Amino acid sequence: MVPGARAPAASVLRGLVALAGAAVLWFSGAAEARVLLTLDDFGAVGDGIANDTQAFVDAWTAACGSEEQAVLAVPVAKAYQIWPVQLSGPCKKKLKLLIAGTIVAPASPDEWAGRDPMKWLYIYGVDGLSVSGGGTIDGVGQEWWARSCKRKKTQPCNTRPPPRALHFEECRGVSVQGVTLQNGPQFHLSFTRCVDVKANFLRVVAPVDSPNTDGVHLNDSSRVQITDNLISTGDDCVSMVGNCSDVRVRDISCGPGHGISIGSLGKNRTTDRVENVRVDTCLLTNTTNGVRIKSWQGGMGSALDLRFESIVMKNVSNPIIIDQYYCDQPTPCANQTEAVEVRKVEFVDVRGTSATAQAIKIACSDTLPCRVLELRNVNLTMVGGGAATASCYRASGKAVGAVAPASCLAKGDP
Repeated sequence: MVPGARAPAASVLRGLVALAGAAVLWFSGAAEARVLLTLDDFGAVGDGIANDTQAFVDAWTAACGSEEQAVLAVPVAKAYQIWPVQLSGPCKKKLKLLIAGTIVAPASPDEWAGRDPMKWLYIYGVDGLSVSGGGTIDGVGQEWWARSCKRKKTQPCNTRPPPRALHFEECRGVSVQGVTLQNGPQFHLSFTRCVDVKANFLRVVAPVDSPNTDGVHLNDSSRVQITDNLISTGDDCVSMVGNCSDVRVRDISCGPGHGISIGSLGKNRTTDRVENVRVDTCLLTNTTNGVRIKSWQGGMGSALDLRFESIVMKNVSNPIIIDQYYCDQPTPCANQTEAVEVRKVEFVDVRGTSATAQAIKIACSDTLPCRVLELRNVNLTMVGGGAATASCYRASGKAVGAVAPASCLAKGDP
């Protein structure tokens, strides 16, 4: 660890232990104050082999329709194989999903035949849901990854991606904490058009070569807290796209993976706006990127009022990167004049080591340059010692305090 760095992992582990212990308290005390339902009550087997989907759906229906606040429990020391499901609201009362055991997906992508391939555990229109318990959600993504064109170049790329592991849509007041999500076919935990979200004390794990396995992904969501998490995947630890605002990302141990990303924004000439995002007190280790803003040419909208603070990098290939020329496709992207505006972005107390000579890369649009950028107390050196470099194109702002590599920002509007 870089000297003086705070390690988010310690607080995360303490939280995981506390939350796992809380599962026992829920089982012992929940029946006194609320309705306690388990999957076993509805005929689930829990051997990891039997199809327990219908039992899960029936248990959800009963809990969601309960006149009293319900706790729906996945019992400890058992594994429940669940096929793709949609768990819908609104529920009559706030609902707690207590995952103390394991929920496991079917291993073969062929089981999604006739079903929406993008969904596995899909929760729609539920307000006030709390997910906790210290258990595991296992997406069994190995066969999905093997069939991916990103891993196997001779494989044709499907127009529809694999399923997200745990996906919330049109939900409010959602809390997910103290569980492990692993081996997701695609994103592990994602929120679309959700408000008032907390994702805390999570452990998210997938192999470094697993494609598109973002840890926590936001789309069109606001008032979000992502804190005290251990994330080690094959893609972004945290990512946000579409229209997201009022997001706090704090105390994240990230790596390996692709770092913490805003974007990509503006794909296919869409209008995206990401505003008021704070990322602080994070440790990134062996990631391909550090903190990143990426947008496609031809897009519209804005990425503004963004602050990355107290970030420690350890062997990170691109510690600070802003790229308005992002192009993730096999053929070259055409030059276009429209661009997503990038303005008022701060990098404060960012330090550590870069695996590449160029620690800061800022490439902005000719027609809509990046403005009001700030580098404050930045200290990035190459792994093994030696000075790193910075590269800026069409970017203006200021450097405050000691900044290494030396700032390349233009002092006036470019």
